[in-house]
Amino acid sequence: MTSPITPAAREQAVDALFAAARIIPVITITNLDEALPLARRLVAEGMPVLEITLRSDVAIEAIARIAAEVPEAIVGAGTVLTPAQLDAVTRAGARFAIAPGATPAVYNMGDAASIPLLPGVATASELMLGLERGYTRFKLFPAVPAGGVGLLKAFAGPFAQARFCPTGGITEATAKDFLQLPNVMGVGGSWMLGASKS
Repeated sequence: MTSPITPAAREQAVDALFAAARIIPVITITNLDEALPLARRLVAEGMPVLEITLRSDVAIEAIARIAAEVPEAIVGAGTVLTPAQLDAVTRAGARFAIAPGATPAVYNMGDAASIPLLPGVATASELMLGLERGYTRFKLFPAVPAGGVGLLKAFAGPFAQARFCPTGGITEATAKDFLQLPNVMGVGGSWMLGASKS
């Protein structure tokens, strides 16, 4: 059994993800045969960090195939809601996990995980809870409906230690507005896939 990742190592691992790529494709795979060609195309286009959402019956197998057969990809899992899912994606070879929100149970599973978990927040109170739990890296979701660039600018003052990956409603045209913010590590989206599934 692997040991839980430490808070410092978790932060470093998340930072390393966004050092590798500031744009993360948020991918829902429904046809397993599409997983490897899509992963290879995105890596070739300079997007090696891939978030495979657990929104289909083949998602975990897709993660396993990409992890095994596209070594230049840094594949992770999105829409991780339960400890069982986190365990399954870890065993499949995911190198990170992302949750759309954060409850005490989500933080507990993140604390016990051997891979970094990026919890989702949308409000100052949710962010404060995450900081209290020792997390400093978050997914902002749903980014645009929650307040987008304006919200992230507002968070920068009282929560200077926090960094974000906004996801939800971001387009190719608006991604640059988010990426210019100093508290944004990178953005997640699905515009590069030809459909809005983030």
